[in-house]
Amino acid sequence: MPERYDTLVVGAGYAGSIMAERLASCCGQSVLVIDRRDHIAGNAYDYVDDHGVTVHAYGPHIFHTNAERVVEYLSRFTDWRPYEHRVLANVDGQLLPIPINRTTVNQLYGLDLETDDDVDAFYNERAEPIDLVKTSEDAVVARVGRDLYERFFRGYTRKQWERDPSELHASVCARIPLRTNTDDRYFTDWHQAMPADGYTTMFRRILDHPNIEVSLGVDFFEVRDEIDYGHLVYTGPVDRYFDYRFGALPYRSLEWDLVNEPTPDGGLSQPTGSINFPSEHVPHTRKTEFRHLTGQSPHGSSTIAVEYPRSEGDPYYPIPRDDTRALYKQYEQLAAELPNVTFVGRLARYQYLNMDQVVAQALATFDRLVESERVELAGPVA
Repeated sequence: MPERYDTLVVGAGYAGSIMAERLASCCGQSVLVIDRRDHIAGNAYDYVDDHGVTVHAYGPHIFHTNAERVVEYLSRFTDWRPYEHRVLANVDGQLLPIPINRTTVNQLYGLDLETDDDVDAFYNERAEPIDLVKTSEDAVVARVGRDLYERFFRGYTRKQWERDPSELHASVCARIPLRTNTDDRYFTDWHQAMPADGYTTMFRRILDHPNIEVSLGVDFFEVRDEIDYGHLVYTGPVDRYFDYRFGALPYRSLEWDLVNEPTPDGGLSQPTGSINFPSEHVPHTRKTEFRHLTGQSPHGSSTIAVEYPRSEGDPYYPIPRDDTRALYKQYEQLAAELPNVTFVGRLARYQYLNMDQVVAQALATFDRLVESERVELAGPVA
């Protein structure tokens, strides 16, 4: 163990692991990675449960991206298994494709719309003109009208955020696509695939460098004065770093109930990877069958994650409101004043980010460290 590390990285998820790998591989730095959890891979951590089924410990993680650089980087550490995620919504006793598309509209209303123009006209007839779209309710009603909003969006959003869509920023629901064709894929990115050997194995390979040491079950705030290092990469909650000086940043959390069901024929329990439950009368928001995602088939049983939004627990979703953004800006200013600390990742920057976005942010952050000469390259960047 070195007496002094060039960099201490707090967090062994995407942001921390990639920063550690870049600093070790490209700069020859000695890097210590610590994480308060007892495993690497952050929220993407997967493992084989007691039934022999590969599950995602923190809910379904489906990798998709349009960023070539992200794919090129991660492909150094994993092969890929193609997977296109599909979701059905349980609405009025029917399982309907979500995002809403032509099939959804035809099945729900008993119609026979045949073209994109037909569906576009259907949406336009029902859309309510709103001069200034401010809230998530505005964003949906202005696009598809009140009935689809009530059936697909309002209840689900109220459960997910414990707030009515009329109280949430328009960006929450505006990011949900709306289709006029019959494409039932949840994502449309050119790269949709799962790590062939799982996320945890991919992270193990990222961190497998002679200059990187990993120590798990270690809380930074308990050891910060015991470790000698020159540079800190911090991926934890930014408000915690500053001891909640301006108050705590609010988050929504999640809880999963893992249910294993026998599949004696080796098949799958659900028709798609996830089924959403928009109704407020159902306490969970979705059920995900992991074997769809991992391609682990045939198998004698299937493990399904039943997902429940929570107000307490690990931080997952920043609350998207103007006041929370203003609160984060105060912490962002403090962070900018620390030349030897790099804040990166969704918790450190109070952002909701998909996995590929965290990868891109980490790579871009490393680039900026090099460009600003805060770190020195040991040779050409690989």
